[in-house]
Amino acid sequence: MPSRHHSAIHLGGKRAIGIFAVCLVAFVVETQLAQYVQAQLDFQRPYLIFYVVHSSFAISFPLHVIYLSATSQHSIASILKTVLIAVQKHLSPKATSTLNATTFPTRRFLWLIFYLTTGLTVPSILWFVAIALAPVTDVTALWNTNALFAYVFTVYLFGHKWDARRLLAVLIATAGAAVVVYGDSGSNKKSSEFLDSSAIEQGPRPPLIGDLLTLVASLLYAAYQVAYKAYAALPNDPEVAADDMYTPLAATPDEPTDDLDAGPDAAIWSHAHIIDPLPFGLHPNLLTLGIGTCTLLVFWVPIPILHIIGIEPFELPHRGITYAAIGGIALSGAIFNAGFMVLLGVWGPVVTSVGSLLTIVLVFLSDAIWGGAVDMVTIWSVLGCTSIIVAFAILAYDMMKGR
Repeated sequence: MPSRHHSAIHLGGKRAIGIFAVCLVAFVVETQLAQYVQAQLDFQRPYLIFYVVHSSFAISFPLHVIYLSATSQHSIASILKTVLIAVQKHLSPKATSTLNATTFPTRRFLWLIFYLTTGLTVPSILWFVAIALAPVTDVTALWNTNALFAYVFTVYLFGHKWDARRLLAVLIATAGAAVVVYGDSGSNKKSSEFLDSSAIEQGPRPPLIGDLLTLVASLLYAAYQVAYKAYAALPNDPEVAADDMYTPLAATPDEPTDDLDAGPDAAIWSHAHIIDPLPFGLHPNLLTLGIGTCTLLVFWVPIPILHIIGIEPFELPHRGITYAAIGGIALSGAIFNAGFMVLLGVWGPVVTSVGSLLTIVLVFLSDAIWGGAVDMVTIWSVLGCTSIIVAFAILAYDMMKGR
């Protein structure tokens, strides 16, 4: 096993940093467009928007395969064979490097996709609901406190010792997020501008409900991140320096599998060459394809149910700008999730979550510049954003020093 110092420096290199930067921008775009559609365009159909956005995740893998095929001498069959063998070896460690002599763990793979889809779906739905009730900065801040929860889950579920530097960084980041949210009580005033006053009078203020929903979503999303890194990410990917604090998924020896090569395309697989090393980001994009496809095929079921019981009547947008905005949410959401899945495997949930807290800074700046919220810039917001930046800098330093 390579030393931790070597692993910390590798960590995906410039590609991972580039993906991280794109993820930050994509999240800000998704957040602002989601609020714009539900608040400004008055199309408050959070589940329908969620369904469209998460189904769009399926585009990342085909686009990646086409890109690899167009920019290299590898055929599409070779690319697909390579990533399927990687999945096969991960889920069935005793598998060989060929697809002819072994069987692909189809059932096990489908269950993995279902678990990943469910783990990502529940907190995401809560997020889409919360974004219509609470200020966008509040939702962003509370959502990203999953960094703290991810670290706590990691320590307790895997029985590891507390790392002083990581813990300090996570606490600083969480405190910074809290300062941004609660440092200025005037932030709730902005959110009330687009809320129905009758809803406020009938019960708890929608911003409070939105904050609570976001907090629950943050807890669930933290658990999803830790589980993804521990069980779904490839621990032996040569492009990814896996953290030794996570345990790879163990296969069930007696579990029945399905023969991948039974069919007319068997000759194609047998003549395809394996690409070594596995192209960067290809495996997480395959899982993202599975999540998007599972969402498309399964999670349409609640749409008519929600319509019948009156919770969310089914209605398509009436204006072209609404369609365009939802398309923007879907595209930015697909970009963010695809990149985030890659980073979860490369950096792990703790570092990735703290890094994602930088979206608070970007969302706050975008609110101030384009949202007409310059008057909301206070010493507390500046202090909170600065704390988040410092926390990520601590973790970045920790990664480079290989502690």
